[in-house]
Amino acid sequence: MKKNVLTRYRVMAYVTGVLLVLLTIGVIAKYLLTVDGASGFVSIVGIAHGWLYVLYLVFAFDMGSKAKMPFGRLVWVLIAGTIPTAAFFVERRISRELEPLVAAEAAQATA
Repeated sequence: MKKNVLTRYRVMAYVTGVLLVLLTIGVIAKYLLTVDGASGFVSIVGIAHGWLYVLYLVFAFDMGSKAKMPFGRLVWVLIAGTIPTAAFFVERRISRELEPLVAAEAAQATA
């Protein structure tokens, strides 16, 4: 597996995770704290998270298929973008597991 496949997934995992945390904070501010202006913030962040989550799904599925990841594990990676902060933990674990594959690919390319 090439390094750019893992890098694309990692970047989208962080972007999706940050937007989801911001969206969660915005929803709390809008519905529990009734903060003025939170509605617009929730709309903008919600739309951004929705579109970028689709891109996250594409990159995560591409990474999972190239890494020959079991289906259950791939589903967990895909769902991680919908649970606040889960994307950060799943990304770190997946990156640790796949870095040896990336290193092996790089070693074969130079040999």
